[in-house]
Amino acid sequence: MDRRQFLSSSAVLLASSTLSASAQAPACADLPPRHEPLDKQQQQYRIGYTTNTRGGWEGDPFKGMSEGREVGFRYMEIFGASFCRPDTLYYPDNAEGLMRRIFEIGVNFVSITGGSATGNTRFEDIDSREAVIENHFAMARFSRRFGCQVQKTNTGRRRPGGTTDEDLKVMAATINALGKRVSEELDMQLGVHPHLNSQLQTQHELDYIMANTDPKYVGLVLDTGHFTMAGMDPLAMGKKYGTRVLEYHLKDTKAEDRGGTRNVPGPEVDLMKTPYFFPMGEGGVDFPGLKAYLDSIQWRGFLNVELDTSPWRPPQESARITAKYIQSVLKIPL
Repeated sequence: MDRRQFLSSSAVLLASSTLSASAQAPACADLPPRHEPLDKQQQQYRIGYTTNTRGGWEGDPFKGMSEGREVGFRYMEIFGASFCRPDTLYYPDNAEGLMRRIFEIGVNFVSITGGSATGNTRFEDIDSREAVIENHFAMARFSRRFGCQVQKTNTGRRRPGGTTDEDLKVMAATINALGKRVSEELDMQLGVHPHLNSQLQTQHELDYIMANTDPKYVGLVLDTGHFTMAGMDPLAMGKKYGTRVLEYHLKDTKAEDRGGTRNVPGPEVDLMKTPYFFPMGEGGVDFPGLKAYLDSIQWRGFLNVELDTSPWRPPQESARITAKYIQSVLKIPL
């Protein structure tokens, strides 16, 4: 058999086998979507930085990424709503364009958090449940394109009357349903983020949500600054929830607030005029104690710096202060 005959016969065999296989297998449209497995984190800690710091970065996530990378940070956490604006319109249809842009800067994402800019965030409203789940699941699906493993979300703005036990019951069911879908369809973990002036702020509210959601589907993003200023000791809460904490947000508070403030600030406090969050090293949070505990349980994950405001210096300078603390005091490389 010469080369031409060999190629001709091979083509016939390939065509016949393809037809046979297609006759037996269902069409691609009938197959459930499959995701490549996410790589497990190799090093114990990865350090991230959030790029929305007021005082210079709040209007331009790419400026925050670029200046954070200049300091040495290689992973960035960003609000998904940042990419829904007309001037940065990457979500939901241009993940590739966003990927090219951040790789040019030299960073990747810790996570792309929350929902879209116009999506529903009323976790406490039972009639909004499906809209809330769809809004936040869609952002999780987008962030998975970048290899993100934890989908962090807040729970919507706190109402003037606060959060009732009935609200918590509805919230827990919605959060659990969202976590279940994120886990089963995306192979990711949902981390709920207690935050001052949100529907999930106090220890009672947090404990209720943790007790009434499945640990398989719902974890915790523990913010050392927000926990402290909500009256909780972040180290004690870290020990309470152990490996159910999926990610830590790192920022400091005044030394007198250490262990949980007695003066919980309300929404009327302007953080650009009266800040209560600071770069690491201010003395309000026992970061060495927290790291020692995490070492003891062999916790692995992202330690993500999130400074809400930088009113006295450019955000990049605040980032340098924290970078130096992480490397020199905690002995963790960036």
